[in-house]
Amino acid sequence: MIRRSCYVLLCTLLLLVFAPLAANAAPNVHYVALGDSYSSGTGAGSYDLSYSCQRSSRAYPALWAERNAVQSFSFDACSGATSASVRSDQLGSLSAETTLVSVTSGGNDAGFVDVVLACRTGTDQDCFSALDDAELYIAETLPGELDLLYADIREGAPSAHVVVLGYPRLYETTPCFGAISVERRERVNATADTLNAAIHDRASAHGFAFADVSPSFEGRRICASSPWIHGPTWPISSSYHPNGSGHDSGYLPVLAGAVG
Repeated sequence: MIRRSCYVLLCTLLLLVFAPLAANAAPNVHYVALGDSYSSGTGAGSYDLSYSCQRSSRAYPALWAERNAVQSFSFDACSGATSASVRSDQLGSLSAETTLVSVTSGGNDAGFVDVVLACRTGTDQDCFSALDDAELYIAETLPGELDLLYADIREGAPSAHVVVLGYPRLYETTPCFGAISVERRERVNATADTLNAAIHDRASAHGFAFADVSPSFEGRRICASSPWIHGPTWPISSSYHPNGSGHDSGYLPVLAGAVG
């Protein structure tokens, strides 16, 4: 009787120790991560997976794959990618075996980094004109580019769960030394919302999950005391991109929630 009780106790302890590990394991997941600099890890540092694409092991796709012990992981996202270049350069890893795809795309199509720089360095007219141009592109051209991309992703991975992640608002609008005006910050944030709405609309039309990261960055944007997004910085390519905390604590939980 004592031996049997000890055996039961030992099994219980083993379950308590190893159950969390089993819960985090995803041995049947074949994961492909696509997209632009917000997926590759620009701004997170340590571009140990590809210097030319600024692909980092600190980026949220690599973190999710590592923490979930996936069976296979292909990290194809690349800094500077547009929807067209994702289609032409990144879809080779997709297959009928792919079970999970994540992607960020659309920001470079709309020239969003150039828009932010115009608002940082130009006049109000320069800033607002660039924002108007970006919003016109988002309304009239981007949906078609996203449709082509999403159709190609589904063709390449017919059974995969596809998670389309959006972009965070860049700025807090509280007083901030050295920042652009509150009016400019509000307009940049509004254009980010417009971009996310267009991405959400087309992702939903293709049956993909849209993962909104904006709430995760609330209180952690540029001008926060401990921001998860770089302001103007060196190297310049990191500017206006999530830092390591932005990937680990901003994007990663949102991806995890969308995967389920």
